[in-house]
Amino acid sequence: MPISDCEVRDPRIRRTRQLLQGALRDLMHVRNFDEISVQDITDAATVNRATFYDHYADKYALLDALVAGGFHMMLHERNVVFDGTCPSAARAIILATCDYLTQSHAYTSDCGRHNPFEPLIEAAITTAIYRVIARGMSKDDTRTPPPAMIATAASWAIYGGVKQWFHTPDRPPAEEIVPVILQLVLPILMAAGPLKQNEESVAHSA
Repeated sequence: MPISDCEVRDPRIRRTRQLLQGALRDLMHVRNFDEISVQDITDAATVNRATFYDHYADKYALLDALVAGGFHMMLHERNVVFDGTCPSAARAIILATCDYLTQSHAYTSDCGRHNPFEPLIEAAITTAIYRVIARGMSKDDTRTPPPAMIATAASWAIYGGVKQWFHTPDRPPAEEIVPVILQLVLPILMAAGPLKQNEESVAHSA
């Protein structure tokens, strides 16, 4: 599966996108996202503005690529591939979301609950989860609800559960909350079709 938009054959394109994403990541360690301009990003990446717009429509598109690439890289490193309604893969996606949300808050200079960066990271992570789930579903399925709706509902359920966990005072380890969130998500994923026999035992043991 594609890991990020940096994984392209052309080394010049790959290097430029890595520079731009790295620059944005570094800037968000010291400044809020809404304070960062495209000029700030291009200066930090040592590329010109025209080059930036050759790759991204705006800084929001760059943020989406940065988050999606990081999330997919995490899944790739953990050998996670979602296929239909597999509970073990869904569990791994939830755990990766816990880890990535925790990691993503290190991008910002303000990690408070009302951080203005949060809605942006929320949208980007939810979109990344959706893409992973949707990729594992049959695009030819004509049942109701459609796969796109199932993937959307599941991605928001996963992120919503993880977000609640993240903001819980003295939150438990991620490994402890994953089975709880899985209980909420599996019924949504099962709308795409029944679990395989060998997967049912995994679901019941969650």
